[in-house]
Amino acid sequence: MFTDTFQEVIGKEGVVSIVTCADGEAHVVNTWNSYLVTPDEKTLLIPAWKMRKTEGKVLQNNKVLLTLGSKEVEGRMGPGTGFLLEGTARFFKQGPGFDMMKQKFPFLTRVLEVTVTSLKQTI
Repeated sequence: MFTDTFQEVIGKEGVVSIVTCADGEAHVVNTWNSYLVTPDEKTLLIPAWKMRKTEGKVLQNNKVLLTLGSKEVEGRMGPGTGFLLEGTARFFKQGPGFDMMKQKFPFLTRVLEVTVTSLKQTI
């Protein structure tokens, strides 16, 4: 599912927006492209330090949207490209995946795991 262009984008620095929705309210939190880890072709692992409101929303509705991009990667119309991802999310704070992420990102308190169900290049 993760295309070469997507992998190239997450290799460049840029902002990732994570959108959750529950109780009739959307919530957006940001992180960095360089914090995304892809252990397989449909899973993103993201270090979480705060993200408490995000976690609360995910407990009520695990569907999430993410957007990300980079001006440094050629897109469909020239320099710069972006992606919209849809998926389901969960937070975890123990196990081998947590230990691996904690080594890379010592500041994390939990890991946000997103199982991607749709990946669309937007520009």
